This record gives sequence, structure tokens and C-alpha cells, in this order.
Amino acid sequence: MRIRDLPYSDPGLPDVRSGTRFLVWLGRNQLGGQIKAALWGLLHMGALVCFPLAIGIGVQAVVDRSGARLALAGALMVGLTVLIALGDAMLHRAAVTNWITAAARVQQLLARKTVELGSALTRRVAAGEVVAVSTGDVEKIGWFVEALSRFTAAAITIVGLCVGLVIYQPALGAVVALGVPALALAVLPLLPRAARRADEQREKAGRATELASDTVAGLRVLRGIGGEDLFLSRYRRASQEVRTAAVRSARMWSLIAAVQVVLPGMLLIAVVWYGAVLAGNGRITVGELVTVYSAVTFLLFPLRHFEEIAMAYSFSRPSARRAARVLALRRPSAAIEDARAAGPGSGTGA
Repeated sequence: MRIRDLPYSDPGLPDVRSGTRFLVWLGRNQLGGQIKAALWGLLHMGALVCFPLAIGIGVQAVVDRSGARLALAGALMVGLTVLIALGDAMLHRAAVTNWITAAARVQQLLARKTVELGSALTRRVAAGEVVAVSTGDVEKIGWFVEALSRFTAAAITIVGLCVGLVIYQPALGAVVALGVPALALAVLPLLPRAARRADEQREKAGRATELASDTVAGLRVLRGIGGEDLFLSRYRRASQEVRTAAVRSARMWSLIAAVQVVLPGMLLIAVVWYGAVLAGNGRITVGELVTVYSAVTFLLFPLRHFEEIAMAYSFSRPSARRAARVLALRRPSAAIEDARAAGPGSGTGA
């Protein structure tokens, strides 16, 4: 769907049984946009990781003093540069479109639920939570939808690059093919703790937002009874709890980011060392060594999207859970009617 076609005529019937199911439902409704963004991402990242091949051809052409192959390498670089620029621009456009349309869908669902419940909404859910869901939580959910297509393109690109390196230079390609899965899976033991800390941060931030919203809503009453200082101290404590939780969460994500830098660096050192040994023994050419080295260097870019999707999911899951909780609310009259309809049936079945 294009942005100009918003708002949706019908945002759909969401799956609100859990936050994860809500994200799956949202992604399924964005399937066309996800495929489009993933294809542009494949073009962008595929051209990016093919650049080392042109570099290797150019280096080997200089070693062999071949002007024709050097010109070919230059032409390949120009063509790949155009494809990288085109793919990057269109990927960004498609991904942002996915983010905006997903956020618009969630906001329309929330608006429809607000109209449906009316004044009963604030009696069943704190006003601050409604504000938090319709602002910050929508942004986090949209971030996950946006990052999903980039992650898909990155995963396919990495698999394709590993297969290509094994075919191009089996000795070094095998090292890369064995090392890359280890790099991608190395952060998995850290993700549960990071996710828990992110959940804690989101919950505390949500409570602080609810407290601030409720305080503002009842400010006139608070002034009448002289309770401003009490609520101010409560908000200060809540704010400090949010800050502490955010620092703890940031420490885990900084550790994950450090692992994502250190381990690829170690793989790069291993590839260069082993490649130098092979080149010294005459088993590979200098151009092949440069190609594999450059490929591993360029591989760091798609690997970053593994960290991004982990962060996006960790932050969007509690947001989706809160959105699903609000969207699952029903009018009291509808709930009573459902209970009455289910009563005789359950008795007959017994």
C-alpha cells in the first residue's frame, strides 16, 4: 500500500491473543510491502558484497599487468556503485513506507477501539497507558516491521555470499562459511537478558508516562488538596527508575554491539593469516586473497542487521503486548451478551 492511500478503509481484525501474535498478524498484513523492501534490500546488499570481486579482479590485473582486465574491474565497480545507490535509496523508501503504513494501521485500530469503548476506556485502562500505546509503542512496533525486511535481505545475502566464497575459493570460503554462523549465533546467549532488561525499561517508562498523564489530568484536584509535592516526588522516583533501567539495558546492548565488532575482527584476522599462508605456498593468487578479505570486510554490514532485528523485536514485543491488551478490551454490554450466549450452551454441553 502506498502512503498516499492512507488511511485504510478497514484496518482489519487484529490477533490480540498476545504481543507476538499481534506482530505476526501485522507482518502478514504488510506482506506485499515486506517482499518489495526485501527485494530492494537484496539488490543493495548483493551489489555491495559483489564489490570485492571487482576489487580482486583489479588487483590481480595490476599484478598480471593486464589493462583489459583492469578496465573490466573499473566497469564492474561503476555498475555495482549504481546498483548500490539505487538499491539503498529504494530500500529506504520501501522500509519507511512499511513503517508508516504499519504505524497508521495500529493507530487506526486504537482510534476505532477508543470510539467503540468511549468513556469506558479510561475506566478500564489508565489514560497514561493509552497515551503511551498510541505514541511511543506505535513507533517501536513500526520499527520492527521496518527492520524485518532488511534482516531478511541480509540473511539471504550472507548465505549467498558464503556459498559463493566456497565455490570461488574453497579453502578460505570454508573458513568464512564456518565462521559466519558462529558470529550470528554468538549473541544468542546474551539476548534473553537483554530482552528482559528492555522489557523492564519499557514497563517502567510506561508507568512513568501513566503517572505523568494522570497527574496532569488531576492537577486541579491536586492543587485543591495540596498534593502537588507528593505526586512530584512520586514522578521523580519513577523517572529515576526509568533512568536506571535504561542504563542497565544499554549496558547489555553495548556488550552485544561489542561482540558484533570483536568476533568479526577475529574472523578477519584468521582469514588474512590463513590466506597469507596459502598465498605464500602458491595455492591462491593475490587477487583471490584480496577478494575474500574484502568480502569478509563487506560482510560486516549485513551482519549488523542481526543485532538490529534483535533490538527491534526486544523493544517492540512489550509495546505490542500493551497494544494488544488495549485492543482486546470490549464494551461491558458486549461482554455480558457473550456471557449470556455462552451460558446455556455450556450448560447443555455438560
